[in-house]
Amino acid sequence: MTLRVAVVGGGPAGIYTADHLVKSDPGVSVDILERLPAPFGLVRYGVAPDHPRIKEIVKALQRVLADPRVRLLGNVDLGADIKLEELRSYYDAVVIATGAMADRPLGIAGEDLPGSFGAADFVSWYDAHPDVPRSWPLTASSVAVLGAGNVALDVARVLAKTADEMLTTDIPAHVHEGLRANRATDVHVFARRGPAYVKFSPLELRELAHSPNVDVVVHPEGFEVDQSSMEHIGRNKQAKMVLDTLANWVGREPTGKPHRIHLHFLEQPVAIEGQGRVQALRTERTRLVGDGTVAGTGEETVWDVQAVYRAIGYRSTPLPGLPFDDTAAVIPNVGGRVLDLAGEPVPGLYVTGWIKRGPVGLIGHTKSDAAETVTHLLADTTPTAPQREPQAVEAHLSDRGVDHTTFEHWERLDAHEISLGHATQRLRVKVAGRQEMLLAGR
Repeated sequence: MTLRVAVVGGGPAGIYTADHLVKSDPGVSVDILERLPAPFGLVRYGVAPDHPRIKEIVKALQRVLADPRVRLLGNVDLGADIKLEELRSYYDAVVIATGAMADRPLGIAGEDLPGSFGAADFVSWYDAHPDVPRSWPLTASSVAVLGAGNVALDVARVLAKTADEMLTTDIPAHVHEGLRANRATDVHVFARRGPAYVKFSPLELRELAHSPNVDVVVHPEGFEVDQSSMEHIGRNKQAKMVLDTLANWVGREPTGKPHRIHLHFLEQPVAIEGQGRVQALRTERTRLVGDGTVAGTGEETVWDVQAVYRAIGYRSTPLPGLPFDDTAAVIPNVGGRVLDLAGEPVPGLYVTGWIKRGPVGLIGHTKSDAAETVTHLLADTTPTAPQREPQAVEAHLSDRGVDHTTFEHWERLDAHEISLGHATQRLRVKVAGRQEMLLAGR
């Protein structure tokens, strides 16, 4: 009897899980349930438009979805369109792969002021995520970005570049119009640790200097490297490449380009200040303490900025009917087996990706993560679902008035977006679920 598995989440984690399942056991059939009408998760809705090389992974993901043993059911929201217990009646096992889309809170005064934004929300805006508005307030001339990872660099780069530099990308038309109104001339990126410990990738960092309209300014204040830093880069090739690039830039005078990205190290945010909206950021100088960590010095600086973007990490959110560790922001599990409140495995329930281990690691880690979960699932699971016919879940969705999308609908949207551009460029359209069923050709 065919083993039937539901994977909740149509991003890389979910699709790789489906791929491992059908390759590991030819008798498995997999349905991928995705809340949004279109698949691919953060590859579609979390990558900057000017990073097309990262989006090349979509070609591999599409091949998985084209497998006849894998079926995409888009526009289906767990908890609203189908409850977890209902889902389990149609499948022998359920794998949760919903990722992490929320911003991690910073926990400082003024974080909720107008003009203080989560980076994840801004990324969702410039990627035309259907959950965010079509407009974005870009009235600040001086902006702070808090964080020392690639998302912080993405936000800084998109804010600093001109809108027309994005015209060779898949930028949505309404986002291009929004960026044309952007008033930012100076974008300040703040890292609480020293330059040896930032999480930038070397390629992302070097890309900052590729714009003909942006000067990169690495401020010498806080650019400190101690013995612990040297030992760290000795063990980490990427960290050494990043530090070498920064060292070549430090103290270099701007060349007069109209926009600037400023990189500040050993500065931690203390408060976001303003009357009714963001008017300043207050930071504290930190110092290296010899073990890779930092301590505050009490020396504070007030920066005249009119907007703050918090890029300190993503966070998963709870799902109806499933346990959730609010501190770690993951579904409790051991090796992908979901644990109940007593710490016991829940039969037939599994988890993979960022909601399994937290928002760390690259896409390659997601593959190995999925392999571990699938290994345990196949060892544990036998066909037990009472309603086994593939049409049964579709009938349930139809009875609930859920107009779900399929892989064929995605192919139609994909072709439409490409047709709006040219042979080497696609133009993204905003697909807003039941309000705009372009996917279904309606």
